[in-house]
Amino acid sequence: MSPEEEKSREGLPVENEEEKQTVLETMKEWACGLLFGSFVEIGTQAIRKEAFDINDNLMLLLFGDFLGIPNPISYYTLELLPYLAEELVPWERRMQNRKSILAEKAGQYDFG
Repeated sequence: MSPEEEKSREGLPVENEEEKQTVLETMKEWACGLLFGSFVEIGTQAIRKEAFDINDNLMLLLFGDFLGIPNPISYYTLELLPYLAEELVPWERRMQNRKSILAEKAGQYDFG
């Protein structure tokens, strides 16, 4: 019986170059994921939230009458409907799922 087989039977790790490489690659992948999640994802999440807020404000201004908010220029804003039709259903779902827009805005600035 070879020494490597004896080590694997005893539960000791077999030390060869391929296993060392896979362990190092796994550790490197884990460290990159940790750093990405710690620093990069937080920044992109804040930017994504801000972009959604700006988009929601624009859609609310243009198509607020779909949610029951009277809009005196809705006739003119309907001309933009073919360009924004894809975004209308997800926007309406996001707006209806919000509990309080004021609470969300206050949470952004730590007022509440």
